[in-house]
Amino acid sequence: MRKMGIAALGPKPRTTKPAPGHKIFPYLLRNLVIDRPNQVWADDITYIPIGRGFLYLVAVIDWASRAVLAWRLSNTMDVSFCLSALEEALVRFGRPEIFNTDQGSQFTSAAFTSRLMAADVKISMDGRGRWMDNVFIERLWRSLKYEDVYLKGYADGREAKSGIASWMAFYNLQRPHQALANRTPMAVWRDGTAGALDGQAVDMTLVLRTSLDNAAALPTSPQPPQQRHDLVA
Repeated sequence: MRKMGIAALGPKPRTTKPAPGHKIFPYLLRNLVIDRPNQVWADDITYIPIGRGFLYLVAVIDWASRAVLAWRLSNTMDVSFCLSALEEALVRFGRPEIFNTDQGSQFTSAAFTSRLMAADVKISMDGRGRWMDNVFIERLWRSLKYEDVYLKGYADGREAKSGIASWMAFYNLQRPHQALANRTPMAVWRDGTAGALDGQAVDMTLVLRTSLDNAAALPTSPQPPQQRHDLVA
């Protein structure tokens, strides 16, 4: 079906669920020239089909270099795995001037926004339903799924964490990007931030490390029968 461009129609797991009462911050990236690493970071959640269910994946990327700075898998949608990825990115890679997300409840929660404000980071949020406002991370998800996840069909969380870790390392360190003059994301990030982190040593083994919070080998978020088409879509 994939080779023929045929995909089943049906509901997919929602990864952006607004929470009434949470503060929504304005979108700060419109008409902004983003030309250096650590100027803007972006965060998003997607689902990863696993066996008879799925897991959730969150990633923090640097907008200018496209480098994945941290990621986490989880079998729940609570804010903890998003905070864990954010904290790691801040500790390992400094801090951005602006942090952009969608309006999902994890990102609008007081726990998440207060951590950004404590780090003196400006908060930006996509317009409601405007996936193009965070287009680079949407392209990351497409590449990951079509180059790795859909091809391998992971059976459980252990397979997924190992395979995704390998793909993320390849993406950051070996996969050239035409938009980056055929350089790799981490090379662009490293060159663009040289001397800008006050002597802080960035551990490059981060990109090779497996990041898994509570996505164990077998338990996944249950997937109703009518959604099983996501495994081949």
